[in-house]
Amino acid sequence: MPAPDGPPLTVCPGAQEPSNPGRRQFLGGVGGLTAATLGVAVEPLLAGKASLAEASVVPPPALGRARADASFYYRTGTATSEFRVIAEHPDNGDAARFPDFSGNYSKALVHDGLGVPNVAAVLSLINALQRGSSSDFASILVGTPGGGPNSKENDPQMALAFDLEGRDSHATVLPPAPSVASAQTAAEQVEHYWAALLRDVPFSEYPTNALVAAAVEDLNRLSFVNSAHNVEIPAPISAQNLFRGQIVPGDGNVLGPYLSQFMVQPVYFGAQPMSQRYQTFLPAGAGGADFMTTVSAYQQIANGGASTGRLAFDPTFRCLRNGRDLSAYTHVDVLYQAYLTAYLVLSAVGAPPNPGIPYNASRTQKAFGTLGGPDAAATLAEMATRALKAAWFHKWIVNLRMRPEEYGALVQANLTRTSPFPLAAGALHPDVLNSAVLPRVQAVYGSFLLPQAFPEGSPTHPCYPTGHGSVAGACITALKFFFDCTQPLQPLLQQSGSDLYVPSPDGLSLETYTGADGGELTLNGELNKLAHNVSFGHGIHAGIHFRSSTYSSILLGEAVALSVLKDRARSYNEPFTISITKFDGRPEKISNE
Repeated sequence: MPAPDGPPLTVCPGAQEPSNPGRRQFLGGVGGLTAATLGVAVEPLLAGKASLAEASVVPPPALGRARADASFYYRTGTATSEFRVIAEHPDNGDAARFPDFSGNYSKALVHDGLGVPNVAAVLSLINALQRGSSSDFASILVGTPGGGPNSKENDPQMALAFDLEGRDSHATVLPPAPSVASAQTAAEQVEHYWAALLRDVPFSEYPTNALVAAAVEDLNRLSFVNSAHNVEIPAPISAQNLFRGQIVPGDGNVLGPYLSQFMVQPVYFGAQPMSQRYQTFLPAGAGGADFMTTVSAYQQIANGGASTGRLAFDPTFRCLRNGRDLSAYTHVDVLYQAYLTAYLVLSAVGAPPNPGIPYNASRTQKAFGTLGGPDAAATLAEMATRALKAAWFHKWIVNLRMRPEEYGALVQANLTRTSPFPLAAGALHPDVLNSAVLPRVQAVYGSFLLPQAFPEGSPTHPCYPTGHGSVAGACITALKFFFDCTQPLQPLLQQSGSDLYVPSPDGLSLETYTGADGGELTLNGELNKLAHNVSFGHGIHAGIHFRSSTYSSILLGEAVALSVLKDRARSYNEPFTISITKFDGRPEKISNE
């Protein structure tokens, strides 16, 4: 590798990728370059000249220039090993199939009619994303210039941001989002309609609820659910697995209560008690409401106008117990909040460290800022920001997938034959148009639009993949790195004076879970469930993300985290090889040995 003062570092696309040398190889392989060749000051940045005459109490292993060289070669080495050129990121073809752009995300832009964005407005957005100039982003043709939060696109320039650790966001890979015309998207939209009708039904009452039974019957008729292409929806659908996630069968999502134990167990944040009771929304019919159910309200918000209606908050804090509660949680959560809480629960119940952490067998040292608690807690926030950058690249640059509320506008346009007629409305899969849920939605709300849990509906950025899901995948992968997540959960809870819990139907207490599968719950399984609880709370239950967007985003976040962890591994002085179980059940090693 060239020295800092040598010729520019060049890595040719298609060239063999360099091996990943360990930390000691970087330390041992540094050259004898002088400080002058680097053009940097030799005085310590935070000390005066007098400090130069004093020696360290313990001379460091790599003195002065050797340490600087080691740091330089570590950073350039990790950058070189992460170098990737992705020639093309395929999309689903909807933009080419529907030249009026009715099959793509267009919220906050100018619209010519229900579900029909103004072509010039869409092209102004695409132009900004292609050119990358801030002046072009300032020239996007939004529908309500100078309006409120709905009138501004949500940080499209994050799609162009770089990061300093892990693989570049543009070098991550996802399959194309499912087409607006597909049976898969139709099935996911039918699921959204049922979830809207069931927002106020406690999860614990699903087995005996008549509307749940109707949803199960209708969803089991869908062609995608019964096809070989379905890997994301547990099938056949039942009251037990309704609205539950799945990366692979048996990954823990369908076991135990609907909510992960990491969302219900009381815990301490340092000395501060955390009851895991939250401010939730009042239910519909008791002061609460669903939103964007009239064409006029929908079109106003689609054009970036002000929200219609206001959220009504329950004055009593409650444990999360239904879809509306999960929506309230994700409406305002700090994106890694659930995983920081999970870290606190894991620590409180005495979850053992990952077996690969070298301090486990040490008689003289214990982990702290490296491979210990402070390292784990701080890593979660670090993972979240990197996962978001990757998600935003795929959202804005590759897919521009529409939101479920926009799909609902196409259903409305199809069934009421609006004019101008969106081309994508005529291509919807018949499964959604023939679903038993649509007459129920129309009877309750007076339209076929998708009822939203939030007055503004979705945020003003595209659907695929989800920010919440990508952060979940990344942060949970980090937790698996630090903890032995193969452990069964119930014994850890019981030895700490707790047990498996399920919120009461009113959310005012926790009841001991007595299901026969309680002993099968593992830390890995409950973390997998937590990822879906959060992303589905923001998606299926709130009505703003398709299920497949969650599925792909969790795997994207996991890939981002593994990339970062493998980069960081070489920065540790402690030699280790740590294994985790990925979301698909396969093992993965992170090592600096």
